Formats: sequence, C-alpha cells, structure tokens
Amino acid sequence: MSTKNLVYTALMTAIIAVMGVIPSIPLPFMPVPIVFQNTGIFLAGILLGRKYGTISVIVFLLLVATGLPLLSGGRGGIGVFVGPSAGFLFLYPVVTFLIGLVRDKYFNKINFTVLIIVTLLVGVLLLDILGTIIMGLITNLPITKSVSLAFVFMPGDIVKAILASIIGNVMLNHSRFKQLMKDS
Repeated sequence: MSTKNLVYTALMTAIIAVMGVIPSIPLPFMPVPIVFQNTGIFLAGILLGRKYGTISVIVFLLLVATGLPLLSGGRGGIGVFVGPSAGFLFLYPVVTFLIGLVRDKYFNKINFTVLIIVTLLVGVLLLDILGTIIMGLITNLPITKSVSLAFVFMPGDIVKAILASIIGNVMLNHSRFKQLMKDS
C-alpha cells in the first residue's frame, strides 16, 4: 500500500468515525436505531473502490471492536458484534466491497445513475433486509417480521444513498480528484 493510499484509507476511516457523532434515532419497536453512519460506508466504496474502501471499513470495525465508542450513540466494544446490530456491522465491509466493485468497473464512465442503482441495491436493499434478518435471528423474531422491519430503515437509507451518490458523482467526475484516484 502506497503512502497516498494509506492516507486515503485512514481519512475515510476517520470520516466514518466522525459520522458516528451524529446522534442515532432510537426506535421503540426495534433494538437497532437509525444511524447516519452507513452513509460513510457507502462513500467508502464509491470514493475509494473495493480494495481501499473495504480496508477503511474493516479498520473502522477493528477500532470499534477494541472498545472505541465510534458507533452512533457512543457504542463500541466487542459486544456490539453479538448484539442486534451485528448483522449490519458484519455486512458493512460486504456492502463497501460490492459498491466499490461497481465503482472500479465503471470508473472511467461513472455517473449518478450507476452510483445510485448500485447503492440502492446493495446499500439499501441488501444491507437492510439481511441486517434485519440477522437482527431477528439474534432477537428471536420470525423472519417475516424481520423483513417487514427492514422497510422502516429504507426511506432514510434511500436519502442517504442519494446523498452518497451525489457526493460520489461530483467528486469522481472532478478532474483533480479523478486524477488522484487514477494514480492510486
């Protein structure tokens, strides 16, 4: 890993961590809150691609596992990886990798449409449905109830996907940023 890629990866990890300062929205009928932090997960794949984006998310999760309170609401520690949010956390690197894979494939012709489609399919549908199914398994909810709870997250996650896709499209199509990423 070059020094430049190390810096980009560390910076993305820091951005994801800072997004944890934004308060989560607790839901009275489910143990997993609505958080803004997954916008950073989407951006990691969009901006850094599959390799460095995924590394930044894994580093973030390792920092959380060591006890740093970097998740929304000041949560951290190994316990979050066996609690109701575990499915979402374990899916974060997968989501970043898949978004980054599409970003890498279409890097020279990236546009908002490509970004929003992949972010909606992977970052919203896959993350929300599988994350809530795993939450249901941990909390002993039936799968049908878990899947229906996924729809609670989707409106906000669609907004986050749009925001991440707009930011990604602007940055990836900016001549200087594009040149910096090509040199990576």
